[in-house]
Amino acid sequence: MGEDKPVRSGFVHVDVRFFGDLDDLVAPWRRNHYSSVSVHAGTTVKDLVESLGVPHTEVDVIVVNGRSVGFDEPVHEGDRVDAHPSSHDVEITPLIRLRPLPPTTPRFLLDVHLGRLARYLRLLGFDAEWHPDATDQELARTSAREGRVLLTRDRGVLKRRAVTHGYLVRETVPRRQIDEVLSRFDLSGPFDPFGRCLACNGRLEDVAKEDVLHLLPPRTRRDYQRFRRCASCGRVYWRGSHYDRLVALVDELRRAHPLAEAAEGQTSR
Repeated sequence: MGEDKPVRSGFVHVDVRFFGDLDDLVAPWRRNHYSSVSVHAGTTVKDLVESLGVPHTEVDVIVVNGRSVGFDEPVHEGDRVDAHPSSHDVEITPLIRLRPLPPTTPRFLLDVHLGRLARYLRLLGFDAEWHPDATDQELARTSAREGRVLLTRDRGVLKRRAVTHGYLVRETVPRRQIDEVLSRFDLSGPFDPFGRCLACNGRLEDVAKEDVLHLLPPRTRRDYQRFRRCASCGRVYWRGSHYDRLVALVDELRRAHPLAEAAEGQTSR
């Protein structure tokens, strides 16, 4: 186990412990017990937990010496600090929740590394914006302005104060990431598979074949009769060669979580 250096002038010594899945985000030698930390006098509990690798968006309750506190609470010499995730029951009164609860059906914003996850969320009908050229500052501002949950693999962007709701995706494989997000946000209620454009996140609408005939390849004109079009980008969808594979994925996710019955829909080639 690592050892902290003696406390220097202008620094204070505190003991910190992370509970639940927050423990997975700190150094191995800090897990499952209180560990000693030396920080500048006046450091807030927000800056303290983030200095140890835990973004504030992951923390729901912080307890200092048995008292629930806000993020701006400064730490003092000898304090004992407990950090809890939203999934962890804390029996303290009064209890200060550090972040408002996300909406029942959250709207998402994903960073550059999570494009495949964005497509999975859209496939299931969830509002999932993904802009691969967005900077960290733009992601933080958009998340705050539009009330979106920021999904990212980058701890740094979640440490920005503007981000109220965010989640650090642990898995690296997209198929496992969608399972992780569905479980983390308990997304087992009503949703609308095949209701969004996989390319831009726009809503899909039924459209008459004659209205999109000029956009269709020759074989599609001959073999397909039912079409949907994205209200945002105009992309046309039909039950092409990928449809059965996507339906199988939706069914697999429904059984695993379980999800609501799949809605009628189409996919593009």
